[in-house]
Amino acid sequence: MALQKSLQKIRTPWVERISRELASGEGVRAGFVEQLVRFYELLEQTVVTGDAGWLDPILYDWGRAPTETNLEEGDYFVSFVMNRMIALTIEVARETLGKADALELIAAVIPVFSHSLSVVVRYEMETRVAHTASELTKIQEKLQQLDHNKSNFISVAAHELKTPLTLIEGYTSMMADVVEGSSQPEINNLLEGVNNGIHRLRYIIDDMIDVSLIDNNLLTLNYQPLLITHLLNLLKTELAGAIVERSQTLNINKFEGSEIMIYGDSKRLYQALLNVAQNAIKYTPDHGMITVTGRMLPGFIEILVVDTGIGISPENQSAIFDKFGQLGRSDLHSSGKTKFKGGGPGLGLPIARGIIEAHGGTIWVESEGYDEVKLKGSTFHILLPTRTEATDPLITKFFGHYDQKKMETETEISVQETPPINNPSS
Repeated sequence: MALQKSLQKIRTPWVERISRELASGEGVRAGFVEQLVRFYELLEQTVVTGDAGWLDPILYDWGRAPTETNLEEGDYFVSFVMNRMIALTIEVARETLGKADALELIAAVIPVFSHSLSVVVRYEMETRVAHTASELTKIQEKLQQLDHNKSNFISVAAHELKTPLTLIEGYTSMMADVVEGSSQPEINNLLEGVNNGIHRLRYIIDDMIDVSLIDNNLLTLNYQPLLITHLLNLLKTELAGAIVERSQTLNINKFEGSEIMIYGDSKRLYQALLNVAQNAIKYTPDHGMITVTGRMLPGFIEILVVDTGIGISPENQSAIFDKFGQLGRSDLHSSGKTKFKGGGPGLGLPIARGIIEAHGGTIWVESEGYDEVKLKGSTFHILLPTRTEATDPLITKFFGHYDQKKMETETEISVQETPPINNPSS
């Protein structure tokens, strides 16, 4: 009974003290006083009955009450209010009650306040987590929309550029026919420079189209039987000029699995391997070494492209597979697919990843880090599933009992149908 009287005695000064300190402005204070009165009534019920559940409804309301501004600025407003309420309750009890009554009241209400604070903190944290999750969802949706818009732009730009480029190529060819045998050799040199620029631009446009196909899941694979070793032999022939120009060494080793017949799109896989190998040449200084080897794994063939180049820092080892991902300052890069640190749109490795993943494989890189002095090098890992039968019934029908010698010839011809990729200087 004495405890109830003590609670009733400090009620008015308690409400006044807390509302004066924690609420600014008459309008705010009026609404806050109503909340304090409600809380105090429930506090009395809790102290009398010993049941903390009386306070749960108002604590739930308070815990869910933080405004958008509080959440965005990281303010824990309700927790702060509850902590101050505890301190002010002790002050008001000491000022209003005798020592014994004050101690009795404080001993009774502090456990209730502590429980209330833990409940409010939990509700407030749940509200903050829900807000953060909502904001992350909005950001993710914006990023997805941005990436979608970028993919659309790439697709439209690539196709729009292709038509005028074809016209330029045609008129350049006609001009070359007109000046053929001319006594002005400098004109032929100029036209050759224009052709180099046209070829370089065509490769970029084709890469943009490939990226667009990969982004929109429109990349079509023409599955056929193939041998990895034939792709690697063609790769060695294709890169011979660049290797000589850069005074590098290219070692292509036979390995277990390279002579096994698998099914895949030979043109696309060759394109992926070429992109990875050209990247290795590009970031390996002159007189360096590039080694292509591999091994057989359960269900997969692993191809390794190892270089003695400048390496890649750990934080950039995933970024290099993002489209338009470039490391370092692009204005300091030279041009060309295989020139040292040569520039470019940054599409080669993303295309390689898209092609390999479309085959059910994966690609990643390992490197001890970036160092142009110690030349720690990089190792690209390419995993391809050892698919030994076609998934398409038509492929099975035509290639199910394919002659081995004929298959080897077809694989080589299929890749060679793709025009050789030159390295025109800009």
